Amino acid sequence: MTFGPGPAAHGALPTAYGRPQPTAHALLPASHGPQSRAQAWRDPPIARWGLTSLALGFLGVFLVVPFVAIFAQAFANGAAEYVRAILEPDAQSALRLTLLTAALAVPLNLVFGVAAAWAIARFEFRGKAALITLIDLPFAVSPVISGLVFVLLFGAQGFLGPWLAAHDIRIVFAVPGILLATLFVTVPFVARELIPLMQEQGSDEEQAAIGLGATGWQMFWLVTVPKIKWGLLYGVILLNARAIGEFGAVSVVSGHVRGQTNTAPLHVEILYNEYSFAAAFAVASVLTILALVTVVARSVVERKAHVSQGRDR
Repeated sequence: MTFGPGPAAHGALPTAYGRPQPTAHALLPASHGPQSRAQAWRDPPIARWGLTSLALGFLGVFLVVPFVAIFAQAFANGAAEYVRAILEPDAQSALRLTLLTAALAVPLNLVFGVAAAWAIARFEFRGKAALITLIDLPFAVSPVISGLVFVLLFGAQGFLGPWLAAHDIRIVFAVPGILLATLFVTVPFVARELIPLMQEQGSDEEQAAIGLGATGWQMFWLVTVPKIKWGLLYGVILLNARAIGEFGAVSVVSGHVRGQTNTAPLHVEILYNEYSFAAAFAVASVLTILALVTVVARSVVERKAHVSQGRDR
């Protein structure tokens, strides 16, 4: 006895009376292919336009309007006052300290992020879950709390305060404290970009390179780095943006000493509290421009990453 394809395979279903019943698929016209059926399930135009308008309205109110307001207030007293506020010595000192902190925090956390991602993605070891938890800790802890922890550790009345004072070492209310606070809040960005990427890619190509006689550094620079370069660059961009704009943790450990331990966000706060609104918005506009550069750089990296992935496939 042989079994051929049933009636359903020919676009019909049997009924109680033995007569074939057309299926819903068979009732569709021939022109209704998969693409036509997908179009039939699309949202109605009113829903698409409504949701799009809602999203654009939200972005306009919470993003575009504040952006325009920053530059409008910055130039409220004219271009000459704007330039004067930017070139004022305390503003220049705050901007230099902000860029210096970012210039130190980015490479340090870059090295840590790559090393941590490599260890987590390539090896199994005791304490791996604890390491992942510690990397994610800055996302869970308020920056103000993290700054307070550094004060309790390195402050004059802190755990290490007497020893540091005896050796004339200043960490809190000085540049080292600002750097430590910035390092802590920016720890996850590079590692969290690379860990899932390296886990997905696997280590087959790296093992093949070692098997062909490559050294560890040759394998890293010629095999690993080209595979993770876009994720690495994306993480560095986010890390740099957070380092430049960090406020909470830095505010606790800086001491707000004008011309010495004020970063640009802290300087904006001081100017605003002193009712120097135009000067405050002028410095804030510089931070806004840096933020726009970050957004553009991130978009370029995302586009190049997608193109690279398409070529690999």
